[in-house]
Amino acid sequence: MIFGLATAAHAFPTPLDRYPPPSADGLLATLGDRLHADPWNGVATLIFVLAILHTFAAARFTALAHAIQHRHDERAKGDRRPAGPSVAAEVLHFFGEVEVVFGLWAVVLFAALALYDGWGVASTYLNHTVNYTEPLFVVVIMALASTRPIIGLAQGALSRVAALGKGTPLAWWFAILTLGPLLGSLITEPAAMTICAILLARQFYDLSPGLRLKYATLGLLFVNVSIGGTLTHFAAPPILMVARPWGWDTPFLLAHLGGRAVLGVFGATLVYGLMFRKELRALAARPPVADPEMPEPSDERAADGDQPSHGALLPVPAWITAVHLAFMAWTVANAHSPVLFLGGFLFFLGFVRATSHYQSEIELRGPLMVGFFLGGLVIHGGLQGWWIAPVLASLNETPLFFGAAILTGFNDNALITYLATLVPNLPQALQIAVVQGAVTGGGLTVIANAPNPAGQALLGRFFGDGISPLKLLLAALLPTLLATLAFRLF
Repeated sequence: MIFGLATAAHAFPTPLDRYPPPSADGLLATLGDRLHADPWNGVATLIFVLAILHTFAAARFTALAHAIQHRHDERAKGDRRPAGPSVAAEVLHFFGEVEVVFGLWAVVLFAALALYDGWGVASTYLNHTVNYTEPLFVVVIMALASTRPIIGLAQGALSRVAALGKGTPLAWWFAILTLGPLLGSLITEPAAMTICAILLARQFYDLSPGLRLKYATLGLLFVNVSIGGTLTHFAAPPILMVARPWGWDTPFLLAHLGGRAVLGVFGATLVYGLMFRKELRALAARPPVADPEMPEPSDERAADGDQPSHGALLPVPAWITAVHLAFMAWTVANAHSPVLFLGGFLFFLGFVRATSHYQSEIELRGPLMVGFFLGGLVIHGGLQGWWIAPVLASLNETPLFFGAAILTGFNDNALITYLATLVPNLPQALQIAVVQGAVTGGGLTVIANAPNPAGQALLGRFFGDGISPLKLLLAALLPTLLATLAFRLF
């Protein structure tokens, strides 16, 4: 229906059970049959591929924006007129923001769908078919986890562990990258990513490590968070997708994934620690670089017993920290109910206002940008089941593990596991394999795991013109390989 305005007269997207049965001629023939049954599949996947390519080119847009702005400033200086922002540079800088990429291409997708199948179909898909619960949850849990009481509690707990290594940058680095991701099994992976990224900024990235070590740490963080949330059935998005349909609970996960995940987290961190031990030890002699976006707790509170100066913050009482933890617990417990966790968040904002002398400012830009990124991703991802489901169904146990890990690099791993639940009568061994593969590949790209955009948003400023997707992929390969060995050999 070209330029149609009528509401949808058919199910969109086409339900997987309405496609022709798998072809005897193999996977490619099956995909060809599905394209013939619904040609829109090719359009949606092409737009999705272009969005992925845009994420890989985002750093180039940013570098070009800086170059254009520099030339603009030089011309203004030569003309002896005030320099201002270049419109072209600002537009390119916007295109270089990874968090907006999938949202931008969602506009293209919506326009193409409206032209192809009518405004009613496009509007119904965005408003009623796509489930935005996960992006909304990530926004709320990121905002909660980045508050001063929660970060102070996490920093205090990890400081005791780091003290075993004399509080050196190496000790902090190891403690944050091991215990932090495993904490995600209790407070959810997005919360763990937020806390780990903020503490790494304070205890590691502010010391200006080398670029290779920066990327190695980021890749290790993404992989460890992805596998570290698999000890429980409620903390990792790809686990949440399968826990109810397959009847998985926390004891099951501890038996089949948990121990291997712990081995993978500690093993990969130990290997990278040994590889970069000289540089990590050398960081102890470097003074931290002032970071206005991440003030140290000692800089933002008054001394005990003193009245706070104008704008200074008081030490956080234990009861305020307990209330923050209660709000986090409420959010996690109601993760599937946006009405409840968003309502709780509104009450939380009121509590923060009432206790403002103990609170730092709630920064919502980062969480909202991450939510926008994930919202765009689920819009595109919801139209990729036509090819992902038959790919998963065509694989045996070991190929399924590696297939899920590879597909995760180009899709949110929660989408991969969700589509696996739609494969009828999938044996338990294959269920475990697809989930292991999905979480193992969760650190390969920014889009591979829902918490990754949060890590990029918090740490991206330490990477010059932005985080290079190719360098991130290379940095995450070794931890991914070690996680593969942990899951498949033990």
